[in-house]
Amino acid sequence: MKYLVAFGKFWYDVIIGDDWVIAVGVVLSLAAAAGLAHYRLVASLWLPLSAVSVLTLSLWRAVRGSSPHT
Repeated sequence: MKYLVAFGKFWYDVIIGDDWVIAVGVVLSLAAAAGLAHYRLVASLWLPLSAVSVLTLSLWRAVRGSSPHT
């Protein structure tokens, strides 16, 4: 059982990592792109725009000092 718990902790650390905002942003961006593609809308521009937005938000939070790892 301890191997299963260690495996879960490993994947939590890999996916969530240092900033949970980026993990949530990636999941929401991919879900939005899938929704756009489902309705045959242009989703190719969405992912780069959302990536820049999520990274900008994360950087802004880190500079502002609200990140838990500062």
